[in-house]
Amino acid sequence: MSFITVYCHIDENSCSVNGETVLQKNEESSDSWFKQLYKDLAIEYPKFYKMDMLSQAGFIGSELIKRANPDLISNYNDDEIALLFANSESSADTDIRFKESYLDKKTPSPSLFVYTLPNIVLGEIAIRNKWFGENMFAVLPKFTPDFFVQYGMVLLTTGSKAVLAGWLGILEGRVEVFLFLVETESNKGEPFDIENIIKYAGF
Repeated sequence: MSFITVYCHIDENSCSVNGETVLQKNEESSDSWFKQLYKDLAIEYPKFYKMDMLSQAGFIGSELIKRANPDLISNYNDDEIALLFANSESSADTDIRFKESYLDKKTPSPSLFVYTLPNIVLGEIAIRNKWFGENMFAVLPKFTPDFFVQYGMVLLTTGSKAVLAGWLGILEGRVEVFLFLVETESNKGEPFDIENIIKYAGF
């Protein structure tokens, strides 16, 4: 049986793990909200500053999940953790910024161009953690819990022992991030089913 063992949320103003608020946005800070979270986590990973918002969201969410489950790295081989992400905007937030860079500023930005595919976030998380398991990024009309259950179970029955999954809604200032960890070898958490995903997602 599979269980949801950890979950986290990030919106425009706050961040929570397992339902407990861990940080509120400081409106007086000159840093972006994701940079505030990055600094609060005290991570040393300079590449974070080069990422687009979608990748920063997935990166921060994955770090929060790891903090809440310190044994995640040691419990699994590097090919036993799968990544399963989705949203309804693809990489539109970065696409818009890239379009502005060449239409308005007349200088296409290579640093933005490399993030004009949504699945780049999967690569960033995999590189950071040296995870080589299966990965999938889907673009869906809306948040769809049964997609995560159906595809997640495929992953868990074909070699993966854990799935880091989530919804990364990032578009022009709107932040709707929900990540959760599913594990097969665990005696804690709630069953991995549609009802519990809906309950934890809250939207």
